[in-house]
Amino acid sequence: MSMLLSVLREITTGIRVSALLLILCGLAYPLLFTVMGGIFFPSQANGSLVKNAQGQIVGSSLIGQKFSSERYFQGRVSSLDYKAEASGSPNYGPTNKALLERIRADISRLEQANGAKPTADLVTNSGSGLDPHITPAGARIQFARVARARGATPEQVQSLVEQYTEGRFWGIFGEPRVNVLLLNLALDQSFAHGK
Repeated sequence: MSMLLSVLREITTGIRVSALLLILCGLAYPLLFTVMGGIFFPSQANGSLVKNAQGQIVGSSLIGQKFSSERYFQGRVSSLDYKAEASGSPNYGPTNKALLERIRADISRLEQANGAKPTADLVTNSGSGLDPHITPAGARIQFARVARARGATPEQVQSLVEQYTEGRFWGIFGEPRVNVLLLNLALDQSFAHGK
């Protein structure tokens, strides 16, 4: 009988500890960090949403979008067609025929549109397929096309790109980059009366 009571006590203790850990780790901890995130980082906690000049939400600064008009800078390739609900990459190897054909077609299209050989970031996927950034060099080859379509000079467009070029994270991690959505919104504000 005492052994049965001992086993029941152990089971009861296990249930209590499990319930306590469930409340602490499954409810209190996530709730605490959700509230703290909303207080200290409200933009990031709400998805880093970006609004246009009219105050309408047009996207997130963390997720790339497809821009096909000559008036806009174009971002990285997305095998997911920029659908945020299913991030990922096709995981093709470097010798995959479908990948090579797609890259050749993208290089040809970008060379024709921009009059220059595209940088690697403009013809390759990011790991998530949703990267919103391009390299400053990737933006540079698009200056003339965008300026022509906007009725601006390449120097004016270059100045805007330089304003929207982000440096390395903490000055040491990663590479300089340009957020395509933020840059394209700035183009709309700066050169609204272009073609």
